[in-house]
Amino acid sequence: MKNNIIVALDGSDGGKRALAVAATYAKLTESKIYLCYIIDWSPYSFHTPQELEERQKRRDSEMQRANEQILQPEVPVLIDMGLSVETIVRHGKVANALSHLANEHHASQIYIGRLGESRVQSMIFGSVTAALIQSSEVPVTVVP
Repeated sequence: MKNNIIVALDGSDGGKRALAVAATYAKLTESKIYLCYIIDWSPYSFHTPQELEERQKRRDSEMQRANEQILQPEVPVLIDMGLSVETIVRHGKVANALSHLANEHHASQIYIGRLGESRVQSMIFGSVTAALIQSSEVPVTVVP
């Protein structure tokens, strides 16, 4: 039975290092890689119908940009390694969304970089990595 693994990317060097470690593991175990980018997004806000329409356009644009600029550039390298890969872009709370994706795709592991795009945000608002470790039902590999 093949394994599925989740790799969280955010455009940072930490995410790229996590992908390199995950790719090595995936090659050894013949695992499928799900490259995931989560756009932090809260559905709990009040807007006029016009604001909601603009918000949806902005959301769609962010998803397309994330897929084209962060996830898709990694795909050819993984395919050249002989790996099966799929990209996923979602909106939501990052740790919760990654946990949900792991369950949804029957993943046996999640890979994430220790430091993401913003060290300052991490210090002020708390760490996505720490929240993921606490909430995940599957092992989380944190790559420095």
